[in-house]
Amino acid sequence: MHKLGKVLVAALAAAVFGGTAYGYTTLESLDGVSREDVIDAPEPGEQPADGSLDILLVGRDSRTDQQGNPLPPEILRELRAGANGDDLTDTLIVMRIPNGQQAVKAFSIPRDSWVTAPGGNDKSKINEIFGRTKFAKAGELRKAGKTDKAEIEKQAITAARKATLKAVEELSGIKIDHFAEVNLLSFYEISKAVGGVEVCLNKATKDRDSGADFPAGRQTIQGADALAFVRQRKNLPRSDLDRVRRQQVFLAGLAKQTLSGGTLANPARVSELIAAVKRSVIIDSSWDLLDFVRQMRGVSGGGIAFETIPVVNPDYRYDPKHPTWTAVQVDPAQVRAFAASLIGAPPATPQAPAGPTVDVVNASGKDGLAARISDLLTEKGFAKGETKAEAQRRTSVVRFGDASERAAEVAKLLGGLAVQQADSVPAGHIEVVLGQVYKGPGSSSGGGGAAGQGDQPITADTEGCID
Repeated sequence: MHKLGKVLVAALAAAVFGGTAYGYTTLESLDGVSREDVIDAPEPGEQPADGSLDILLVGRDSRTDQQGNPLPPEILRELRAGANGDDLTDTLIVMRIPNGQQAVKAFSIPRDSWVTAPGGNDKSKINEIFGRTKFAKAGELRKAGKTDKAEIEKQAITAARKATLKAVEELSGIKIDHFAEVNLLSFYEISKAVGGVEVCLNKATKDRDSGADFPAGRQTIQGADALAFVRQRKNLPRSDLDRVRRQQVFLAGLAKQTLSGGTLANPARVSELIAAVKRSVIIDSSWDLLDFVRQMRGVSGGGIAFETIPVVNPDYRYDPKHPTWTAVQVDPAQVRAFAASLIGAPPATPQAPAGPTVDVVNASGKDGLAARISDLLTEKGFAKGETKAEAQRRTSVVRFGDASERAAEVAKLLGGLAVQQADSVPAGHIEVVLGQVYKGPGSSSGGGGAAGQGDQPITADTEGCID
């Protein structure tokens, strides 16, 4: 996310300036951006999978600069970041630019999304893939007799970037065309270069870990405050999903500030912006930024819409041995359909229901829960049955008459519910009863929930405050 602000805003600023001599001079200065071979070369004769340019934007929670040098203690204090940062990709955003269109769609992948790691069957949070791959690659190189620490670090990080990109491709079904990455210091610098961004909060909030301490209402933030704003996850109603929302709001405001504020009219500010990009951004070696800027001509701040991938369960308990460990459960099929829909791809042909029919009873007291669960199970191939509300009960159960195996499948899909035989359930039917403590898939309607009831897209023209 941090990197998105840098590359996207720099490109937009340069695009608007492109018709002037100063603009072209500024564009040429982008040639100094650091590059790395992250994108694999296409196979001979390979054609693009769809009609869009797809860019992966990564924000790393790194306490080093892009040359691998540790950040000075005084800088870490200013950033409100501890010295022992993990190699995590705290922000993952894919920007989709349909060919021949000016509308740009960007979608966030929550950092705790529970995915299958590339090249195997192991599951992990998507933000951990970078660090795990880096550690494994470094060990492999040392075992092979490599001793140059700088070279080991370089190769290990390249492998980690490629693995992260591959994980995004496998989850989203998108072939990534270009890659860009920034770190904590990068975001700090870019937010100051544009003079800050206006945001609006519904209520005052504090979080010691991120350094967030904001009053309610409208306010302009930059530097360490901007970093705290986009990193906060504690004391937010939906934790990581609300943090993603904050990142989107800030980036949309950043684009607006650059394009409609005083940044473009101030050569010194634009130079500072480009200099910050050159100091800290890493992009893939095949990316022609000048050509990209030409493609982005005419895009306004309001022409960029930010969304979040569909989420099945934002509070997924993935390890029975550690019931307090949680992740964000996602369904790759839902994510791929969502990503394809952003460029107008035709929806997948629906499969005929495999049966049996599932009736859903809402005994939780939560509005809309039965409908969300019914839609979720229909997407999994079950026939849609009746939905209704009954008197509240605490626990959930899946009941069956003559479909015990499929009832067990439903119970597993919903997070491991109890299953029981009941003569009251008609033949060919399964009955799901949802209690007050149900926390499984579909329990939350936020973040692009299972039934598609997510937040509205964020643009620079979006009004109102957020949590």
